[in-house]
Amino acid sequence: MVRSRTLLILPFVLAAAGGASAADAPRGASSCTGCHTSRAGIEDALASLKGRKASEIAEAMLAFKEGGKPATVMNRIAKGFSDAEITAMADWFAEQQP
Repeated sequence: MVRSRTLLILPFVLAAAGGASAADAPRGASSCTGCHTSRAGIEDALASLKGRKASEIAEAMLAFKEGGKPATVMNRIAKGFSDAEITAMADWFAEQQP
């Protein structure tokens, strides 16, 4: 039940965070913003993904997916995406304004 409420508000969170709607984002990108926030005034130990180089994002995700980069949860999350989905998300986040 909590998950369904989260999915209902994600488009509003994404729009407030950077002007992009969930419809513009590739499949899976909305799951990243729960931890990798880019809202103004929020200090977080996790880096924002918006505006980062697509190659950096994709390389990190693939390293998590293949077990080459230590992680608490990212290794499990990354395994849920195909390489093409990772590339699409990385490209989309790179185009977003930080």
